[in-house]
Amino acid sequence: MSTTSLTLSGKLRRDAGIVGLLFASTTSMVGSGWLFGSYHAAQIAGPLSIGSWVLGAIIIMLIALCFAELAALFPRSGALVHMSHASHGEGLGRIWCWLLFLAYVPVPAVETEAIVTYANNYLPYFIRPGNEGLLTTTGFITCAALLGVTALLNLMVVRWLLNVNSTITWWKILVPVLTIIGLMAASSHWGVMSAAPGSYKFSGMFTALPAAGIVFSYLGFRTAIDLGGETANPHRNIPLAVIGAVVLAAALYIMLQVAFIWALAPTDLAHGWANLSFKGEMGPFAGLAATLGLGWMATLLYIDAYLSPGGTGLMYVTGGSRVLFAAGEMKAGPRVLTKLNGNKVPWVAVLVMWVIGAIFLLPFPAWQQMVSYITSVTVLTYGLGPIALLVLRRNLPDLKRPFRMAGASIIAPLAFICSNLVIYWTGFKTNSFLFSLVAIGFVAYAVYYHLIARKPAGQFGWRQIAWLLPWFGGIWVLSWLGNIGGGRDVIGFGWDILLVSVWSVVVMLLAMRCALGHAETALMMQRMDGTS
Repeated sequence: MSTTSLTLSGKLRRDAGIVGLLFASTTSMVGSGWLFGSYHAAQIAGPLSIGSWVLGAIIIMLIALCFAELAALFPRSGALVHMSHASHGEGLGRIWCWLLFLAYVPVPAVETEAIVTYANNYLPYFIRPGNEGLLTTTGFITCAALLGVTALLNLMVVRWLLNVNSTITWWKILVPVLTIIGLMAASSHWGVMSAAPGSYKFSGMFTALPAAGIVFSYLGFRTAIDLGGETANPHRNIPLAVIGAVVLAAALYIMLQVAFIWALAPTDLAHGWANLSFKGEMGPFAGLAATLGLGWMATLLYIDAYLSPGGTGLMYVTGGSRVLFAAGEMKAGPRVLTKLNGNKVPWVAVLVMWVIGAIFLLPFPAWQQMVSYITSVTVLTYGLGPIALLVLRRNLPDLKRPFRMAGASIIAPLAFICSNLVIYWTGFKTNSFLFSLVAIGFVAYAVYYHLIARKPAGQFGWRQIAWLLPWFGGIWVLSWLGNIGGGRDVIGFGWDILLVSVWSVVVMLLAMRCALGHAETALMMQRMDGTS
């Protein structure tokens, strides 16, 4: 395998068109979430789960609009890394780079878990008996091997990779559409919408967002951004792909939840929505199809249980490797991450995604457990987008913007508030793990920077990252005081939303004060013009 030693002398191919980018984001969104999300959402929020999907789409669209403008300003692969450098400098850029990596690397692992969970219905070797969904040794090895397949496919020329993905995406759109039509046509249980009214709470519509994997299901929109350096017309293609993917996925997910609820029988809810149970629930849609006598659909869904999560995992390895590629470019990570193979693909970064992804199967060996972590850390990385947008609007007001979002002064703060609310709704237990992981990584990096590498303390960027402590610390304290996922139940529902919103505004003001000035941002943008 031939490689180049440095990205700046070996450029990435610009083979990705508008359809390729749109389908890259779409297939990243329509993965295991649709196979399991409706079932878990119905358990938490009952028929209000339909509202959960609508709310999730609104939240993600607010965030996506911010990134659509930013992505057109940074038409290069791994653009999310570059955005953080432009708004708050190298110190925050390095931290954000590795937070992004933590957000990307577990997703292919969770998609492989979805595959073996469905397969366990007829090959009972992958999941331990019981209700925890934990992997057996055979399950772990199988997941690691499936991750290896996605890594190998990612070593292809990007045009070929996106052609393979486009074929998978057409399938991934067709099967949910057929599922919606089939379940709604075959079901006669239209009155189930009002069944077991005392077995779910209004607050469940919000907690279902992270807990049921709803936000997780929408997270893949930014794959088109990650491939920005590999399209010939990024200023047009990236915003269209990002916004189009969110709209398409939202339509599918909302109608899937409607079809799922209407297909339930009253007997399935005999013990309430929280204890929703039916034959084949380890493969919820396939189980319902079999119950309604739709054997052909059940077979189709079991086939899709391989292709949908597999396609999403494939694209997340692509996106994550580009984040690592950008880390090497911006010196936020080892330069070896910029090595390209003969197809102009960052092969070392792909290899890292495979190896570390397999490790992530260990601490979160169940689909729903890992989804909570991914949702929290990914939305945490999204939080910088609205802030970076406002910083660049302030620092470079005359910069030509191929896509300019109207109402940025309102939409950006709302997007930041929504990001923090989703993190809060993930629960205290998950957030404690997340912020502990972030703290350990930060301390390790600071020790390396100051004591081992002995780099100048003034270049660490302490002033630009000072706002992170009140942000992370404040959300953790509110999560501890809340009543979700092991909190102390000091703050009730409603008050928690208000407090998180107020604190988000305070943090945003701090972030703006800590950001780079006009000249520093302009200099950073000039530096990035030389990257891929």
